Amino acid sequence: MTNAKGVYDLEERTAIFGEDIILLCRSIHQDAITRPLIGQIIRSGTSIGANYMEANGASSRKDFRNKIFICKKESQETKHWLRMLVKATPEKEEEIGKLRREAHELTLIFQKIAKSSSEHSSQD
Repeated sequence: MTNAKGVYDLEERTAIFGEDIILLCRSIHQDAITRPLIGQIIRSGTSIGANYMEANGASSRKDFRNKIFICKKESQETKHWLRMLVKATPEKEEEIGKLRREAHELTLIFQKIAKSSSEHSSQD
């Protein structure tokens, strides 16, 4: 995502991802199988943006790296739960697939940030 000034905005991208997760989950009929999956996806998918906000307000580089690592873990977890949700709701496969691809991209982005942050801290 880029803002009006052409600046990449990961904060906005993670917020939109969380909103899209909520919209998907609202559209799914809940039963004994989908209910726990939805709960897991809501928690992990919406926490990515919250943890990224915390990383941006981190009190130290170590705190920043830890929060970014949590973002990466939550992105990976969300991808897993979305995979399970495809099996429970095959009619939503296309919509879920888009979210899985975005979760994968976010995982790669946070991996790169974490790696870059670690490299910078070792140079200090």
